[in-house]
Amino acid sequence: MKLLSGTGNLELSKKIAQNLKLKLVNSNIKRFADGEIYVEINENIRGNSIFVIQSISTPANDNLMELLICIDALRRSSAKNITAVIPYFGYARQDRKVVPRTAISAKLVSNLITNAGAHRIVTVDLHAGQIQGFFDIPVDNLFSTPIFSKHIKKYISNKNIICVAPDVGGVERARALGQKLNVGLAIVDKRRPAPGKSQVMNIIGNVKGKNCLLVDDIIDSGGTIVNAAKALKEKGAKDVYVYVTHGVLSGNAVEQINNSKIKKLILTDTIDNSNKIKKSSKIVVLSISNLMAEAIKRISNSTSVSDLFK
Repeated sequence: MKLLSGTGNLELSKKIAQNLKLKLVNSNIKRFADGEIYVEINENIRGNSIFVIQSISTPANDNLMELLICIDALRRSSAKNITAVIPYFGYARQDRKVVPRTAISAKLVSNLITNAGAHRIVTVDLHAGQIQGFFDIPVDNLFSTPIFSKHIKKYISNKNIICVAPDVGGVERARALGQKLNVGLAIVDKRRPAPGKSQVMNIIGNVKGKNCLLVDDIIDSGGTIVNAAKALKEKGAKDVYVYVTHGVLSGNAVEQINNSKIKKLILTDTIDNSNKIKKSSKIVVLSISNLMAEAIKRISNSTSVSDLFK
């Protein structure tokens, strides 16, 4: 087993390698003056099982292309099998036709990765679980729920808590965390008057006097979460903690969060936000490297990955 890292989230790759007591494959990844990506593997990997780690985060198109070229380079270097480890699967939100005459980009990206030569996918908290069906190769979709529940039990001492889904689509995710903590569930009834904008209509469930745990997979511009936190406070919530797996944090998201009713925003490091969040005391980052390293080890040893979440 060997690990190759793309440039999308090198710090996470190093942590995963450290957990597995491995060195990253010696490689040369660079960009030509016109933006073309060049990948060279500087060691023999013939007959090895290779795990290539790359998040499809900003710049999404560059990081996706880099992943495809890495897979192709590994295939042409006679790797025995190639597992694409994608902590953040970009384009996952485009998983269906919301309006006529649009692309299903998540399916296109899955085809590209498969045709490049990947034999297996490991990812974290897919936006929609059915995206696994877009692949004709095995997919291991890991969950950040155990990491979040451990953090909540340690740092939120007040047991008067409730899990909150920021929209109807996030109910399953919030319920899963609620079951681990043995707490109730509330739902934010949300409308989207335009793409990227949200309007809170109502809160389903009693949140008065409770510590609310808003749970979601992605925080992008921050509008949805900020509006949800405001609505919860207006309904009498004590404090609002937000637990999100992927911190896209585009535009002025960090500024919005700093000025919001959110007590703390807890993210994982599937996306490297070290530069964006330096000046924010509200944002906490938990590493998902232990979980990913254990999953990689189990795949390499042909043992159960699902046992991680029991």
